[in-house]
Amino acid sequence: MPRPYNFSAGPAMLPEAVLEQAKAEMLDWRGSGMSVMEMSHRGKEFVSIAEGAEADLRELLNVPANYKVLFLQGGASSQFAMMPMNLLRGKAKADYLNTGQWSKKAISEAKKFCQVNVVASSEAVNFTTVPARDTWKCDPDAAYLHYTPNETIGGVEMDAIPEVGVPLAADMSSTLLSRPLDVSKFGVIYAGAQKNIGPAGLTIVIVREDLMGQTVAGAPTMLDYAAMAKEGSMYNTPPTYAWYIAGLVFQWLKAQGGLQVMGERNKAKAELLYKTIDESGFYRNPVDPAYRSWMNVPFILPDEALDKPFLAEAKSAGLLTLAGHRSVGGMRASIYNAVPLEGVKALVDFMADFQKRRG
Repeated sequence: MPRPYNFSAGPAMLPEAVLEQAKAEMLDWRGSGMSVMEMSHRGKEFVSIAEGAEADLRELLNVPANYKVLFLQGGASSQFAMMPMNLLRGKAKADYLNTGQWSKKAISEAKKFCQVNVVASSEAVNFTTVPARDTWKCDPDAAYLHYTPNETIGGVEMDAIPEVGVPLAADMSSTLLSRPLDVSKFGVIYAGAQKNIGPAGLTIVIVREDLMGQTVAGAPTMLDYAAMAKEGSMYNTPPTYAWYIAGLVFQWLKAQGGLQVMGERNKAKAELLYKTIDESGFYRNPVDPAYRSWMNVPFILPDEALDKPFLAEAKSAGLLTLAGHRSVGGMRASIYNAVPLEGVKALVDFMADFQKRRG
C-alpha cells in the first residue's frame, strides 16, 4: 500500500526517502552507537551533522559568504519579535506590507518595538491579491521593509522580489527551497521548517552580517542574531533532531537536481490543480490569478454542505488534511516539495469524480 498523500499546510509531508533514512539510522547513527536524539550537540558526531546541513543549505541557495545561516528555535512567530529587535539598529520606524494573516501577526509584534508604517494592505479585499507596487507608501527613514512572500492561509503569493531602498526582510516559511532564490537581495530571510525544510521545532534564519550586533536595549541573548551566530547556533542546546532531518531533506533536494528542478515541479503541480479548479464550473479559487500561490491552493465548493462529505471521501481515498484554515473555511491543498506530481494527479482525479457524483 502506498502512503497517503498529505496536503497539510504544516507540519507537512516529508520525502519518503528521508523518513526511510531516518528510520534506518534511528537506533545507531553511522556506527556511533547512538540515535541522533541521544547525541551531545557539542560532540563530534552531531557537529558533523550540523556542519554538513549548513554547507548543503548554502549550496542549494547559493548563500553569499557575508551572510550567516542560523538554526534556531521558536518558529517563524518568534522572528516577528526577534527581527525588529535586531534590525532596528537605533531607528524608530519599520515598513510592513500587509497581505494576510501572517503579515498581520508580524505587524502586531513589531508594534511593541517601533512605529510600524503599513506601506499597503489588501485586507479590504479579504487578502485575495497583493497591492500594486506603485501604491506602496514606503518611509525612507524605515529601518527595513518586511513582507510575507506567500500567505499560507489565503493562498496569496508574491513571487517578484520588491526593490526597496532599505534592507528587505521576508518570512519565507512556506516558500524557502521551493525554487531558486537570490539571497543577496535580502537583509534577512527566515522560515519555520515544517513546510519545505523538515519537522516542526526548527527555524532557519539567513541574515546579512552587517545587520547584526545592534540589538534593542535589553534584548535577551537568545534573541540576538550576533550572539547566536558567534556560537554556531549553539548558545543553548539546539533542536538537534529537527536539524538532522533538515539536513537529510537538503541532501534529498540536491539528489533531485536542486532548486531549479524543484521549481519546475512545483509550477507544474500548481498549474494542474488550478486548471482543474478553473475549468470545473464547480470548484472556485478566490485569489487574483496574478498572485496565486504555488504552495497553498485554497478552493471552495458550491455548497458548504458538501464540505464534510468531500473531506471524508478524500480521506478514504488516501488524500489527507484538505480542510481550509479554520479562519476561512473551504478546502486547501498544500503542495510543498515533498508532495509529488502523482499526489496532485490523485487529488484532481478525486475532485473530478466527486463533482460527477455530487455536482
